[in-house]
Amino acid sequence: MCGICGIAYKDPARETDVHVLKPMCDTLRHRGPDDEGQIALGPCGLGMRRLSIIDLATGHQPLSNEDGRFWIVFNGEIYNFQSLRLELEALGHHFQTHTDTEVIVHGYEAWGDRVCERMNGMFAFAVWDTERRRLFMARDRLGIKPLYYYEDAEKIVFGSELKAILKAPDIQKTLDLTALGHFLTFEYVPSPGSIFREIRKLPQGHTLTLEDGRIRVRPYWRLVPREIPITEADARDRLKELVRDAVRLRLIADVPLGAFLSGGIDSSILVSQMAGLMERPVQTFSVGFKESSYNELHYARAVARDYGTDHHEFVVEADALDLTEKLVGFFDEPFGDFSIFPTYLVSKMARDHVTVCLSGDGGDELFAGYDTYKAHRFDRSVYRRIPAWMRNGIVRPLAGALPPTAQKKGVANSIKRFVAGAALDESLMHARWMTFLDPSNRSALFTDDVLRTLRTENPYRPILDAVPGDETLDDVTRTGYIDVRTYLADDILVKVDRMSMAASLEARVPYLDHRVVEFAFSLPPHLKMKGYQTKLLLNRTFWDRLPSEVRNRDKQGFSIPIKNWIRGALKPMMYDLLDPARIRGQGLFREGFVSRLMDEHVRGRENHSHTLWALMVFQKWSDLYGSR
Repeated sequence: MCGICGIAYKDPARETDVHVLKPMCDTLRHRGPDDEGQIALGPCGLGMRRLSIIDLATGHQPLSNEDGRFWIVFNGEIYNFQSLRLELEALGHHFQTHTDTEVIVHGYEAWGDRVCERMNGMFAFAVWDTERRRLFMARDRLGIKPLYYYEDAEKIVFGSELKAILKAPDIQKTLDLTALGHFLTFEYVPSPGSIFREIRKLPQGHTLTLEDGRIRVRPYWRLVPREIPITEADARDRLKELVRDAVRLRLIADVPLGAFLSGGIDSSILVSQMAGLMERPVQTFSVGFKESSYNELHYARAVARDYGTDHHEFVVEADALDLTEKLVGFFDEPFGDFSIFPTYLVSKMARDHVTVCLSGDGGDELFAGYDTYKAHRFDRSVYRRIPAWMRNGIVRPLAGALPPTAQKKGVANSIKRFVAGAALDESLMHARWMTFLDPSNRSALFTDDVLRTLRTENPYRPILDAVPGDETLDDVTRTGYIDVRTYLADDILVKVDRMSMAASLEARVPYLDHRVVEFAFSLPPHLKMKGYQTKLLLNRTFWDRLPSEVRNRDKQGFSIPIKNWIRGALKPMMYDLLDPARIRGQGLFREGFVSRLMDEHVRGRENHSHTLWALMVFQKWSDLYGSR
């Protein structure tokens, strides 16, 4: 696991100064504390920071093929590198290391741009061809590993994180108001944009080439959902085989490894598979909270007990939020998902014992696990049949009048969230319950100048663009597809990558083995969701591997009691960051509306935690990186 960066000039006669790569690499030290390297190759310079996982002694980068024509920097893991190496050796290639990095560079030499199609893994890499003066970059199919790039008339600059790009010379950075609107709506900045107008993300499953002064971005893999008939028995057999093999491949490492264990279905299944494949007890790591409705440690303990794991726990308290500034700094664009705190803390705890952790991310998107799937079904089958005058004139006012509760999932909280989401356009499908700034509050929050800039922009465009074109697909398949292209790629995987890397820990995600993903999106929808029962196939396939406490438990989500903390430990920080004079001076938000949100939240009249936290994060981010 590494952090990579580089510069490539469009003029082939231009020489790269190797010294500009050092400060870029320094920003990525947390991603790779074990080693670093930089090289200037005429108009291209490559840099890296390395976290040693495989071939600890000879895995230095940048690395080249035998004759030095192709040079690579690589972030990630290729799980089938051993079989690819045998294939390449049969073609006459000679290897000097035992790394998966060298397999990629030889694979590129043998197969060119199609090398990505042969790899099973998580990756972002850049290869420079010294003969053709050609830069080739690629990102893995699901977007597990990040890759940003900047382009102007003279050059392209790239990095695993945006902050590395900002350390390069002559970088323009202009706040993208559309991206800001998206951030406050979804709590993340959707791909392929970034918070800066001049910097973009390479989309999942895409390659980028720079040759003859021109950049081309192209897909090499697309998820194509198709509902293929299969019996439940055959589906269970195939899923069991795929998950077990995905876990087996992700146990390849020359360093200690363990698993994040929330006590939910997904992580519990992974631990059960690891226990059957490993010779020693699995090391498992969990976090909990003092607030009982947020604390799930008893589920994790049940799994640890049944599988005899070497179990570790950490209880998160409000005073842990002095981490706010530090964690925001690891996100070089605003990121509002509350669960960065437990994700970082469980990663930090795990890093004291292991270097690699398996994580259960992806199970909800592949197998219809979110409560929003239930909400969408209820909306279409029940709520929409209520006359509009009753929904708008009676139900919505009554739901709006309900006071928020301190619980994680109270009845009042669920009703308010459902009714608010149901008021949005049905074309958003279940994503209506995954947005946090409705049109009326958007108009009230932004200043007139900002609204004029945003007037032609549909705030939900990233969701609408992700809707699959095949209208014959069932809602379950369509909504899962949207999740994979949006929420999974730009929220969940960003959070896990940044917070695990902040602790110099590698996180691996077996459910996102592309074979598992493709199989999941070939399943008939009734094998994922029946009535309001979600994750049907996943549950039935591994039912006998789960403790009784975990079976059929409701989906909880990896969250924190931020709404309570904003009224307590975080209140002084909120008042400082959202001071009316500061808000007014920025010219982005209406200070009166922001003050009203704070007042209503602190008094307990409304729960504005999502909007307030997102605004606080933006202010912290602006202090560290922002400019207009």
